[in-house]
Amino acid sequence: MLKPFRKPSERLKRPPSGADFKVDDDPRHILLRQVFRFINLRLGWPLAAVLSVAVALWAEWDKATTLPGVRWVLTQADELRTLPRARGDRFAIVIPKLENDKDGTQRVLISDALVGHFGSDEVQLLLIDRSIAITADGMPQEAIKAGHERARRLLKETNANVMIWGQVLDSKAGVPMRLHWTIDSDATPAKPSGKYRLSEANYDLPELFWTDMADVLSLLAWSQLEAYIPRSSNTVAPNQLIPFIGRIRQLISNKTLSAPHRASIQAILASALTIVATQREDEPAPGAQGDDERTLSEAVDMFREALKELSRERAPLNWAATNNNLGAALLALGNRGAQKAVPEQAAAAFSEALKEYKRREMPLRWARTQNNVALALSAIAKHEMGTARLEEAVLVYQEALQEGTRERAPLVWAEIQSHLGTALAELGEREGSKARLEQAIEAYQAALNERTYERVPMDWAETLYNLGNAFLYLGENQPGWGRLRHAVMAYEQALKARTRERVPLLWARTKNNLAGALLALGKRESSKALLEQAISAYQETLSVFNRERMPLEWATTQNNLGNVLAEIGEREPSKAHLLRAVACYEEALKERTRKRVPLDWAQTQNNLALAFAALGRLESDTSRLEHAVVAYQQALKETNRERKPLEWATMQNNLGNVLADLGEAEPGTARLERAVLAYQNALKERTRLRVPLQWAETQHNIGTVLQSLGERESSTVRLQQAVQAYENTLKERTRERLPLEWASTQHNLARTFLALAEREPGTARLEQAIQAYQEALKEITLQSAPVDFNVANQGLEAARTVLDVRKRGS
Repeated sequence: MLKPFRKPSERLKRPPSGADFKVDDDPRHILLRQVFRFINLRLGWPLAAVLSVAVALWAEWDKATTLPGVRWVLTQADELRTLPRARGDRFAIVIPKLENDKDGTQRVLISDALVGHFGSDEVQLLLIDRSIAITADGMPQEAIKAGHERARRLLKETNANVMIWGQVLDSKAGVPMRLHWTIDSDATPAKPSGKYRLSEANYDLPELFWTDMADVLSLLAWSQLEAYIPRSSNTVAPNQLIPFIGRIRQLISNKTLSAPHRASIQAILASALTIVATQREDEPAPGAQGDDERTLSEAVDMFREALKELSRERAPLNWAATNNNLGAALLALGNRGAQKAVPEQAAAAFSEALKEYKRREMPLRWARTQNNVALALSAIAKHEMGTARLEEAVLVYQEALQEGTRERAPLVWAEIQSHLGTALAELGEREGSKARLEQAIEAYQAALNERTYERVPMDWAETLYNLGNAFLYLGENQPGWGRLRHAVMAYEQALKARTRERVPLLWARTKNNLAGALLALGKRESSKALLEQAISAYQETLSVFNRERMPLEWATTQNNLGNVLAEIGEREPSKAHLLRAVACYEEALKERTRKRVPLDWAQTQNNLALAFAALGRLESDTSRLEHAVVAYQQALKETNRERKPLEWATMQNNLGNVLADLGEAEPGTARLERAVLAYQNALKERTRLRVPLQWAETQHNIGTVLQSLGERESSTVRLQQAVQAYENTLKERTRERLPLEWASTQHNLARTFLALAEREPGTARLEQAIQAYQEALKEITLQSAPVDFNVANQGLEAARTVLDVRKRGS
């Protein structure tokens, strides 16, 4: 049995006697003595001492916590507890222990008020066993700064968004609290702290608290949105924004928000929706187009609703930013095929923003908004046939570049340069202007000085793709190979960033254009190897652009593949290749219908006509030629001179070719007369100044038909007109530039001179014929073109013979 504890040297003392002794008759003290005596007898003095201290601390806890070191020990004990984590599906508010909050009463009251203010689906509330000390001797600002830093660490640990922390200024009821606001970003609320007093009537928080809370949540939402706004080509995957949008939707459903706060949060949600619908590395996947349009429509509606409250007078810059963002959503909607009114509304919204984004006060923001105005003008131009909108867009881009300089903001400058290039290229195509396209190429190349592969790979690839398009268009309408080779190089470089794994749709589109450049270069260089590469590129493209997922892209690639097969079929000549080309065009027309895509339908009808014409010539089959005439007439129903002047002219030229072939096979002259009319139509747009080589081609063609008509008529008028047409042709078809075509025209000119010599006396025409034959035979050799060589030689000998006869007769 344990003995009563006492120190070894201690002797038992008797209680004092006399007046100094007083009996303690307090029941609590008597009970404590009895308990202590029991523990002493049963456990021994060490355990009794520990237990006694614990009981004493519990009995005098308020005083005990003020003892040196006790608070630190308690804090360290709290730090060992596991913190709860927010779910992330809504905004989360954390409240740690408040300083000087007896029994945590004030924290509980704050918590109860928040629960009553926000529904459980709107905000998640977390109470954590941590505290943030803000007392500091003589340096309160440093203590508050340290408190915010600790609050951010706790927010990260709890996956929460806002922390409300601070101290109760007095333990008495009804006194104010000093509370601080910390959010999970680098942004700082305009009012980072405040004094708030609970209502003595219902213990609710004051109106000032709820106003400050709404301000903090609005700032939080904006700061989180900033993290999702793409910087250059750092695009955002839509699924990254979905949780954020969900949190904003939950927050906006709170009916206690004031009208200005609701409008601000609506603008945030609308901006997030716009980013989801527009900021992808790749093009939208099949089926996502409709989803994007619905998302953008919701964003537009929400921006407009927000602008009812966000007035220019109350918050001018916020009003301007919301108008600018509204314009961006409308522009994106317009680029997805909406009516002309939509990009017009976008231009109007951007113009509204410019009322506050003044050039002098904020030049860079002004320049970026000017860039947006020009983008809207270019989008409007897609719905119009003229060039006025594009010319206006070019001027606006050039103005923007005066403030958005390379020195001030290199990537902004490069972006505007790239957009300027696109407007100039579109102008060049509409006007048939080489100068505009050269300017476009200069703008794209300037942009590439800052848009590098290392810095912004996707923007770099986009600019190279557009540069390739400009080179290709110029190369197809100019002699030589340089532009076409540059186009091939640009597309191949773009494919370094636009890989099939990363952006399959953009990869396929770039592959498709690369194949087009290889086709054009293969035709120019008479290279079957390049044409075979083009076929391979188109077939690769079809592995992504299949009919089920992407019917129109599939149809475009089928059309383009038909072009290569038709080219090989005409060159070899190969009936098999031409029949495959016809099959490709007919496949394309299953999706390229006149109702759905009228201009693309017309283009494929034109290509089908070309293939039928080649087959008709190869087989000497007029029924194929009749099919070609019908296809050209169909194509011209949608390809009008006002909208697509050069394409219209090309179709008129091609129709003339087929009518000429049919006219050659018929005894009358009706088809030939119609061919002349078609060529004359083509020359209305195929001018020497605009497209010299195409002008020369049509001059050659009209000369051929006039020659045939002249040979069928007794008059020499048609033959003289043919001579004039051939001589015009030779002004651009020079031996240095196009030797084989030059020789062909010289050959035809010689034949026309010979036909005139048969009807005119003298030797002048015969001498002209002999000179033209001799010129032609400088390039038409027995090795390169044996049939033409023999025909030209026979013509030359005939002219010499007739010349000799006439000289002897004279």
